[in-house]
Amino acid sequence: MLPGYNEARHEVREEVFDTIQGLAIANKAGLEAIKAKDTDALAKARKNLKEISKITEKIDNDIVLIFAKYSPEARDLREMVSYLKITSALNRVRSNINSYLKNMQSMLLEDNSTIIELIENSLVINVCTVNAFEYSLKMFKTFDDNDKIKNLASKIDVEYSKTDDIYTLLEKDVIHKICGADGLAEEYFNLLKYIRKNLKIIDRLDSMAQRVIFARMGGKL
Repeated sequence: MLPGYNEARHEVREEVFDTIQGLAIANKAGLEAIKAKDTDALAKARKNLKEISKITEKIDNDIVLIFAKYSPEARDLREMVSYLKITSALNRVRSNINSYLKNMQSMLLEDNSTIIELIENSLVINVCTVNAFEYSLKMFKTFDDNDKIKNLASKIDVEYSKTDDIYTLLEKDVIHKICGADGLAEEYFNLLKYIRKNLKIIDRLDSMAQRVIFARMGGKL
């Protein structure tokens, strides 16, 4: 392998890590803002997401340059292809976080006690997402340890499974409220839709974990 390749490869990995970390910080800030019912803090968390698309575009360009300059061999090629898939997932995570936080702003501004109670009950999903981000970051910190990577991916999968169970219970509660809704049926349906956006965040993190495993061990992408 040509001199400089390993340095370029590690730089790309570090850029991916930094992007995930930036998303994790915005996601956690959003959770704290919702807990505090602070719409200004939600707006601030959303602002921190603005540069993500530019960053992932730079990562993709860096990977293309590595392909052109170094012609990586099979294992290294696998890692670079995984990062291209991961940057695509990160853009969708950014979009989902932004959409979710924007919609939570509008819901909180309505200042309806029933809606706010449902939002508070749904925040267990956000905690699972925060945990999944932490495990995702640890996967990159322990990138050369296959066993640790697989263990962390399993933990992300567990958090993902929890969110499905939590959403099912929340959905039943919302449907029960809709049956006796006092003109709030549309708001309840919208809230479920917004929470589904939040679920998509951890869905992307789960798929991203599988791509890290592919980068390390091969298999199906």
